[in-house]
Amino acid sequence: MEKDLIALKKSELALGGPVRLPEGYLLPCRLSRSTAGPGAGSAGAVFSFEGTRVKKAVRYDSGDFELHDRDGTLSLTKGGDPFLERVTVEPVVYHSPEQAFFNLDQRCIYHCAFCASPRLGNDATKNLTEGKIVSMVRKALDDGLTVNAISLTSGVVGSPRETVDRFVTCIKALNTEFPGIPIGVEPYVSSEEDIIRLKEAGAAEIKLNIESPSREIFAKVCPELEYDGILDRLGDSVKVFGRGNVQSNMIYGMGETDEEVLSMVETLCSKGVIPILRALRVGELSRESLESAIGRTSPVTPLRSVFLVSEQRKIMERHGLSSARCLTMCNRCGCCDLVPFKDI
Repeated sequence: MEKDLIALKKSELALGGPVRLPEGYLLPCRLSRSTAGPGAGSAGAVFSFEGTRVKKAVRYDSGDFELHDRDGTLSLTKGGDPFLERVTVEPVVYHSPEQAFFNLDQRCIYHCAFCASPRLGNDATKNLTEGKIVSMVRKALDDGLTVNAISLTSGVVGSPRETVDRFVTCIKALNTEFPGIPIGVEPYVSSEEDIIRLKEAGAAEIKLNIESPSREIFAKVCPELEYDGILDRLGDSVKVFGRGNVQSNMIYGMGETDEEVLSMVETLCSKGVIPILRALRVGELSRESLESAIGRTSPVTPLRSVFLVSEQRKIMERHGLSSARCLTMCNRCGCCDLVPFKDI
């Protein structure tokens, strides 16, 4: 299958609805229950094909795609029509294949309209402590799973500084137990000092999310956050972590133009930041808050995703950046979005 077609198929699968499993079918790997990211609140599995992979919610009663098992060979149809002739199911460590990705706390003092994590049950993140996280990584390794990276995200609980304190404690504990495994962090920080503390604790990469390429949309969906403050902290992060070791999520599909998306890609790359283009997924947990903030949105199309990420790759090349070199977090995983230099 040609690479352009693989990217289009991946985008179509990622942007579509759940995969329906055959009645009584048991997946060869345990389900992953996400508390952050596009799949927050759902149980899913990672489907791999042609060197790429997509994490999908799975159900037995309905779905946009259907899984078929013919003598151990798995395939997917879409609405009954052939879609992928051969897929495999990849094991997940925690949230991600070959990566232990933990959400320290789904609670958050901010109320971004697109984020489902704070709307999950209070026990969604299972009262994680640094000791419990260390034990979970150790168990994964003892069970024979490959763990090439550890990543940490969190809602902001109490204050940004208090949440960074928790990140620092976890990073130090993980570095002590697993010194050869790179650690990525996705915090909300309020100062350069926070960034320095995360780096000195042992984090290899950091992700601070600009969320939208449009100031106007950002003000509607993240009214309690400061756009310029995030841009400033991204610049600080590059000074501390180095070019190519800083990432930033940018959600598209909330009413922005392609020109706005690519202009912000250019801005981030000029700073030495690797953008992550994330197509908006509207789930039941976030639908009401999103529609209240920005009204109803049109679904992102696979063709738009392929176009934007293709253009993103060109911009990154001009700035000497590559997401293929990322050690941790979303670009290393590649299950939710098209990744330039990997998928395109």
